[in-house]
Amino acid sequence: MILNPKYIHYQLELTEILHEFNHKGEFVVFAERNTIKKFTLTSGLHINIKSFKIPHFINKIAYRYFRDSKAKRSFTYATILLEKGIGTPEPIAYVENKTAFGLNDSYYISEQIPYELTFRELVEIPDFPNHETILRQFTHFCFQLHEKDIEFKDHTPGNTLIQQKDTNMYSFFLVDLNRMNFKELSFEERMKNLSRLTPKKEMVKIMSDEYAKFYPKSSEEIYNKLWFYTEEFQRKYHNKQEWKRKLGLKRKVNTTS
Repeated sequence: MILNPKYIHYQLELTEILHEFNHKGEFVVFAERNTIKKFTLTSGLHINIKSFKIPHFINKIAYRYFRDSKAKRSFTYATILLEKGIGTPEPIAYVENKTAFGLNDSYYISEQIPYELTFRELVEIPDFPNHETILRQFTHFCFQLHEKDIEFKDHTPGNTLIQQKDTNMYSFFLVDLNRMNFKELSFEERMKNLSRLTPKKEMVKIMSDEYAKFYPKSSEEIYNKLWFYTEEFQRKYHNKQEWKRKLGLKRKVNTTS
């Protein structure tokens, strides 16, 4: 177990919780690949523990000797995001169970934060209160990510938590952090990074208009490029889902708030 120094006094309690992970805790996400559970420490601190699926043989070796595990990357990237002033739940610890034959199970532990919605609600509920205000503030948040050389590779609707701070002010927090690059992003890379968020043309138009307020391209140029990548992503996504359906490979994922 590698702990954030701020939480070193929780080491024994976290170890005990992990020993009982399969039998205790409240499910936040229950899926074939990864599971997230919610726990409350004796201090009253609410935490989330993400359990990563045991990797297949080749990745067991790779994560043991050649690559950082998903748990370690989640912890490292959360630390970097906070250093760059980008919202994400506070990283507490990561845990790797290793043998000479490779990595077995691993866990990422973070603080649980309260939030009102995810970006997914903006996509699915067009009349959500303050919809356009939230969307514009979220777009500015995305611009800040790009300006700070952050490429969030899992930039999808469920991976941004949105917290209301005031009547018309919102804060944004990234989750599911194990795939990121830190580099200067070109215009093409910026637009491609936003292309998985929504298939709705009216939302893409608003996002393009807002992004153009901060970036030296017209809203029309931004819209044309963003919509091109959005259509490309949607086409590939639906083709992939259709093949999974035909092969009987689609998984069911249960999530709770």
